[in-house]
Amino acid sequence: MTTEKKQAELIREISGVEPLKCMKCGKCSATCPAYNEMDIKPHQFVSYVANENIEALVNSKSLWKCLSCFACIERCPRNVQPGKLIDAARQIVLRQKGGDYLKDEEIPELLDEELPQQLLVSAYRRYKR
Repeated sequence: MTTEKKQAELIREISGVEPLKCMKCGKCSATCPAYNEMDIKPHQFVSYVANENIEALVNSKSLWKCLSCFACIERCPRNVQPGKLIDAARQIVLRQKGGDYLKDEEIPELLDEELPQQLLVSAYRRYKR
């Protein structure tokens, strides 16, 4: 199995999304507030994952231009959820670069009293996979 194929499967697993459901209507891209900043648009991102062209995705600026607002998820008629695919691809890149460097016991030292608890739970779930 090729590296790109493994990465595509990992993106599907982390996101819980099946990109083959996409009918390429473009509603996700039409809704995206960062559309003009992206070189690979949300509907194209789904195609890249489906076609296992992961190298192009991890090298694109779109991966980091996505605002994670999930407007694309709200507009998708097939529930493909391109925002979740982008988030999963980000996680793969961060893991390859060694981004999982905090230990559980180090986190309380970094907390701010004003930080919403929901943010902490969300970050813990995202980066602890």
